[in-house]
Amino acid sequence: MLLEIDHVTKRYRNGTVANDDITLHVDRGEVFGLLGPNGAGKTTLVSQILGLAAPTSGTITIDGVDVVRAPNVGRQECSYQPQSSAPVEGLRPREAVSLAGRLRGGARATVERRAHELLAAFELDEWNEMVTPLSGGVSRLVSFCMAAVVPGRIVILDEPTNDVDPLRRKMLWQQVRALADNGAAVLLVTHNVLEAERCVDRLAIVDHGRVVAQGTPASLKGEIGAALRLELVLEPGADPPASSPIGSPVIVGRRIFTEVALDQASDAVAWAKDLTDRGVVAEFFLGAASLEDVYVRRVRHEDALEVADAPVVG
Repeated sequence: MLLEIDHVTKRYRNGTVANDDITLHVDRGEVFGLLGPNGAGKTTLVSQILGLAAPTSGTITIDGVDVVRAPNVGRQECSYQPQSSAPVEGLRPREAVSLAGRLRGGARATVERRAHELLAAFELDEWNEMVTPLSGGVSRLVSFCMAAVVPGRIVILDEPTNDVDPLRRKMLWQQVRALADNGAAVLLVTHNVLEAERCVDRLAIVDHGRVVAQGTPASLKGEIGAALRLELVLEPGADPPASSPIGSPVIVGRRIFTEVALDQASDAVAWAKDLTDRGVVAEFFLGAASLEDVYVRRVRHEDALEVADAPVVG
């Protein structure tokens, strides 16, 4: 495996545990999702991979080299898109992307050609001559291009789609897939469950510093044991129903999730419609079980509120 994280724990002097016995690995040619709410310890783990912080215990190796003992290896082998957009004030987008590529050792002609391809892929030509501050979404895309123009063997993307419009999000996921297809190991850090399901080959769900689930999206969804899921959205101020005829619901904010077997579909719709008619439920959805169902059952419910409140994007 290219990147191996073995029993890593990070404990700060004040006693806070950011990472708690985390073990995972990422190989060449795959997109691995590190999924969890804000404060789950994802970015702390990234800092240790990059050699910017040292774990309290455990090991992190890149192609067999211990990056705790040789932190420069992490910075050399990884290209990184931080959670906050890279500072590009005073530079045109193409200048910023080309500069990042040259700093990573790319030849000028190769870097300039690649920078043009990436910016054109996101249809950012109209911003190429702009030096003034960019919008949040455009800035995030430029930051991604800076990480992808001369990718390391490991590409770490921390919430790459924040503030990006839905059309360009789809373009971005295509570029993420291309990085892996060209041989990079991509570590995708996100709390956007729905997008992660579409993009990743494998993933780990992290909550309060611990890995609470790990596997492929299909294997994790297989743990649910039901083909369908019913989602109810309560009317503001309405109390959730006291019981359900179709399983044990999980309540996250105003949203209620429950598993539904195929032979329960008609009963589920009838129950949801009755709640809607009585003014308890504002709307409901019956569809295929998703990774979000795994997420809301594995993370603590106060953390799952981030998913419940997140907008659904295309």
